[in-house]
Amino acid sequence: MDQQELIKEYAKCHQDTSYAIKTYLETYDNTKSKYVPFVLFPEQEMMLNNFEKHNDNITKKYRQAGVSTATAAWVSKRLQFASKNRPEKILVIANKLDTASEFANKVRGFLNQWPEWINVGFSKDKDSQKHFKLNNGCEIKAVATSVDALRGYTPTTLIFDEAAYIEAGDDFWAACMASLSTGGKVIVISTPNGYDKIYYEIYEQSIKGLNSFVISELHWENDPRFTKDIYWVKTKDIVHFILNREDYDEDEFIHESELSKFTDLKHRGYKPCSSWFEDMVKKLKYDRRRVAQELESAFLGSGDNVISSEMIEKIKNEDIRDPEEMFVGNQMWIWEKPVEGHRYILGCDVSRGDSEDFTSIVIIDFDERLQVAEYLGKIPPDLAADIIYKWGGMYNAYVVTDITGGMGVATSRKLQELGYKDLYVEGVNTADKWKYNPNAANKVPGLAFNNKRVQIISAFEEALRHKFIVRSKRLLNEMSTFVYINGRPDHMKGKHDDLIMALAMALYVGEHSFTDLNKANDLTKAMLDGWATSSSVETSEPEHRRPAQNRGIFGQPGNENNDMKQLYKDNAWLFGKFR
Repeated sequence: MDQQELIKEYAKCHQDTSYAIKTYLETYDNTKSKYVPFVLFPEQEMMLNNFEKHNDNITKKYRQAGVSTATAAWVSKRLQFASKNRPEKILVIANKLDTASEFANKVRGFLNQWPEWINVGFSKDKDSQKHFKLNNGCEIKAVATSVDALRGYTPTTLIFDEAAYIEAGDDFWAACMASLSTGGKVIVISTPNGYDKIYYEIYEQSIKGLNSFVISELHWENDPRFTKDIYWVKTKDIVHFILNREDYDEDEFIHESELSKFTDLKHRGYKPCSSWFEDMVKKLKYDRRRVAQELESAFLGSGDNVISSEMIEKIKNEDIRDPEEMFVGNQMWIWEKPVEGHRYILGCDVSRGDSEDFTSIVIIDFDERLQVAEYLGKIPPDLAADIIYKWGGMYNAYVVTDITGGMGVATSRKLQELGYKDLYVEGVNTADKWKYNPNAANKVPGLAFNNKRVQIISAFEEALRHKFIVRSKRLLNEMSTFVYINGRPDHMKGKHDDLIMALAMALYVGEHSFTDLNKANDLTKAMLDGWATSSSVETSEPEHRRPAQNRGIFGQPGNENNDMKQLYKDNAWLFGKFR
């Protein structure tokens, strides 16, 4: 290339990181046992684009995803093209110095691959496996997790490699954040390792919108290196399938040639498999927990979880969806619009609005056994009432509020002031008086959660086992850290269970009121049918055989005909009418 062409090519590489890496770098392909051109697959490109666009990044990956390698290539490009006036200082952190040094050496290897007309070369000032510099003033340093290791070094970019395995706590993380210069980047990379205090915490908060981290997720079934013979099988347990393949019928398989005909296979109960995946499962000694974490990128809790890890994984793979619509600062998530004839229940757990806890609202379709909407945010009780009034009203939802503390009481009273009628009042709204009861006007609507905590949580756990569908990833994250503490179901220290409480209350009231109400419904329908039949028979009788007075179904004279019509009208929603 002549000088002009070199200038254009340099500019193109500077602007397009993916192009630069794919054009000039090579990587070692373990499946071919040789160096090959660095071809980024789509999820790797998405990850690197996030690195370019955002300062705070977290990547969730599977084993052998090539994430550390792709990130090292990205770092090498960033170092080569940095301005001398603003040199990059990269700090690589891992639980062990060897792990951090290995990453730094990957960067060194890629730096050597850049062509001479790009390559700035190494400085002799610092030159070791764990700390080296370039002639443009850039440098990279590898350290183990120690607060002391950060002293005297002000990075522009922090890279945490295998962050889930870092054993340091909050103090170390705070020291790392304090070390960043203005506008610095943070890149957190790992496979899951339970509910650790750094990686999982960042990921969970990102899901809830509580930090600025952008998530990049990579899945092995989208990696062209491992999917040349991919197929999908309908199974809840991929390890069981691999060990018992002969027990599965052909109609439970979808082969590669048929994949174009199908969508949302995971949501339909299918799991991917390939010869590479089978080999990896074998290397992991068919350990279901390790397979879930290292190959399927699952966060798994301890055996003390209220909801089993298997159940959580099932919900994640089959039921979780992104919301169809978002409102109220993107905190109100909607999956399903109201359907005429369906019964909806809204559960609400109210916070002060300035505490660590959140106000949570969950709306369920009781007839379809399905979560349809959810709100999570830090708002005061009166604003919670406003949100319930609007969204509960849209679904004609029956509202259950936790009134254990004063916050829920304030929300319930505000709802009464607003004229919201369908409010659960403990001890008043019995099976035959579900709807608004004037006798409850002086009572505080709501449920004293703590008085029935065990029963409410039991109803929640039982509903999940009986196919209640959870849509929210925020709710799923809470379930992952909801454990037994001294025999009492509660959230882990520093975690939350606000959405769980809201959903559990809705399910508890539904199961204990709607179920009984259905029995009353059947009886009432029979009585109404009897009245209608009786009325029809009577009007067809000859004049001389008709009774002197029309009698209602209760056998009492009067205007029972009108009374029963009103009764039916008042309870029409029980029989499929939209309230």
